[in-house]
Amino acid sequence: MTPPDPNADPTPPRPPRPTGPVQYKGADLDAERGPGLGCFRFQLAILIVFIVLTPLSVVWKWPEAVSAALLFAVVGLLLTTGQTIIFLLRLVAADRRSRRRPLGSATKTVGELEDEATDASEAADSAKYSPPES
Repeated sequence: MTPPDPNADPTPPRPPRPTGPVQYKGADLDAERGPGLGCFRFQLAILIVFIVLTPLSVVWKWPEAVSAALLFAVVGLLLTTGQTIIFLLRLVAADRRSRRRPLGSATKTVGELEDEATDASEAADSAKYSPPES
């Protein structure tokens, strides 16, 4: 038996990534549904205000019930904001699978180059097999 190669990569090969649309709750993800970036920014603004206000309510000797309510609100907003950012990241993943041009890109994307090559080869094939016009 030969000894294993010490320079060989021990990690197994990755399975191929799915090329279809991003799934969300068992259906294709629709970018028009669900919370948007404005909703997320609003949640973050409220969360920052509550995070600052909660310890100050203790320093300012507000009633304990108010401080406790602020603390529970912070925890609830953390959960909600976390779920919103996960959803928005899935939207970004769904957008990247489409063949849109990046906003700041001056060059063509790989998908656009592939589409042009396919269109050019199809046009050459159709010109090759079409009857001459008289």
